[in-house]
Amino acid sequence: MVVTFELGVEDLADTRFALSPLQETVLSLRVLREPGLSALHLPWRRAALRAIGELDSFDGELLLALVAERRTVPDFLTPRPPVFAPAFEEELAAVRRTAPEVVRRDLVHTHLPDPPPEPLRAALGGDAEVRRLRDRICELLQRYWEITLRPEWPRMRLLLEADMTYRARRLAVGGARLLFADMHPFLRWHRGVLHITDMLSHHHVAAAGRGLLLVPSVFAHKPAPPLSPDGAPALAYPCRGVATLWPGPPPAVDGPASAHALAVLAPLVGAAKARLLTMLDEPLATVELARRLRVTPSAVSQHLRVLHAAALVARVRDGRQVLYRRTVLGDRLAGGGG
Repeated sequence: MVVTFELGVEDLADTRFALSPLQETVLSLRVLREPGLSALHLPWRRAALRAIGELDSFDGELLLALVAERRTVPDFLTPRPPVFAPAFEEELAAVRRTAPEVVRRDLVHTHLPDPPPEPLRAALGGDAEVRRLRDRICELLQRYWEITLRPEWPRMRLLLEADMTYRARRLAVGGARLLFADMHPFLRWHRGVLHITDMLSHHHVAAAGRGLLLVPSVFAHKPAPPLSPDGAPALAYPCRGVATLWPGPPPAVDGPASAHALAVLAPLVGAAKARLLTMLDEPLATVELARRLRVTPSAVSQHLRVLHAAALVARVRDGRQVLYRRTVLGDRLAGGGG
């Protein structure tokens, strides 16, 4: 089935990106529940389960019940971020204010065609029972975030922001068609309509001046629009570079083209600088490059200074960090310019 977003000129002008630590927290429950969903997250999952196992009176059964058999999660737990980068506590406060009838509707809708599982049966009760259930879910999400994701959030955020920078550049260079072209195979842009395939329901949403919100996600395994068609268009989508996120061996060379580029470049500029140059087809900060290469930021900085002096990389300040990317000359040298 297909979900479609109809976007006019004004909606495209109002397309924006946002981060959502709460959405990442909720979507990560899928990985806890179904480890085979993404092997990339297994190192994080093992660490998270160890941390949860050390807690007293932690109701993991209730948290995992939030994910349905068909992998859907309740819309009220992933509210639309009001600003670019809300704090987890701000988003959770919005969830705590959710009306009981909305909580009930979303929990029931999430688990259709089955009834809510036993830990969520209070959703079928009166408003007072639903409020208690909502507040209990929020308490558990707060504890879960603190021990499993808050320590990882700074580097997750770096990865997410690098993805947004890449997407924003594609939007500026080639418009909506280029923006969505490599976001995910289930996305297709055609004549002002974004088609999202392999969905569990079929509905059409006309943005009608409300714009489009795009939320990159570490834990989304495919594009994830809201279950309900009633809200403004929003889409969580899989972030680039997730394979580099969790601890493990240094990342392998990405494909034969990159391997060939490294083989050609290494004798010319040295293996370390060649590796950096092949990685900089997207804007990245020094600390993120160091993390991916498992070296110190100072070592990366030394190589970047040489590459910048040779006009092979350009740098631009983005908030508190400096992002590096290959120049046209660097693209040609790395084989990225055709």
